[in-house]
Amino acid sequence: MNQQTPLILVTNDDGVHAPGLHSLIRTLQPIGQVIAVAPDGPRSGQASAITVETPLRINRCTAYSHAEIYSVNGTPVDCVKLAMHTVLPRRPDILVSGINHGSNSGNCVIYSGTMGAVIEACMLGIPAIGYSLLHHSIAADFSHTGKWIDTITRKVLEQGLPNQVCLNVNIPAECQPKGIKVCEAAPGHWSEEYQEYTDPMGRKFYMLTGHYNNDDPENPAYDNYWLDRQYISVVPVRPDQTYTSAIPQITDLLS
Repeated sequence: MNQQTPLILVTNDDGVHAPGLHSLIRTLQPIGQVIAVAPDGPRSGQASAITVETPLRINRCTAYSHAEIYSVNGTPVDCVKLAMHTVLPRRPDILVSGINHGSNSGNCVIYSGTMGAVIEACMLGIPAIGYSLLHHSIAADFSHTGKWIDTITRKVLEQGLPNQVCLNVNIPAECQPKGIKVCEAAPGHWSEEYQEYTDPMGRKFYMLTGHYNNDDPENPAYDNYWLDRQYISVVPVRPDQTYTSAIPQITDLLS
């Protein structure tokens, strides 16, 4: 750990008032100086989106558990960028995002605002971790997450992560986890993604819904296998999505 008190940047995609954010702040406060910069409201599903046509504003909120807290009228990635540009007194030693209300296992990492913030920090060379609890309720119980978050965060602060690698951590809900498994993101797809409704004027509209289908549920290489068995899953994630092994094949295809 650094000789000076570690500076921990915290954010999320559920908004500055989310209980998951407050739980994360309480857990991290004994580890270092916590500064939270989070959206002013829910921004789930924003992935790595940035705001380009709306003025962004930063508002200081009431401190919580000795942590400075700021809200931004933008996305999780906006929060990271503005924190680095405007709020923080120096470069943070780590970014921690969450605790997300709901799973970010499998291919959810593609859509996740929680992980969008993590990936942004990773691209800046900052060690970064996203934490999610497999429970969507605003009243979700986070009481069993603290010791695991403390352990993982301290180890990353002390030993670092491989270059351009960040962590996607999912924690099972309503149980005491049996341990930690480092694994791959489970392959899967969504079905019945939109529900059709009719408004009072007789016009159709659609709301996002759907079911996640795990394409390989019995494979112990994947996160959802272990989450179903009450283990915490840790998936190393890279911002660079280049599939280098396919370059020769695509070169031949286009020759």
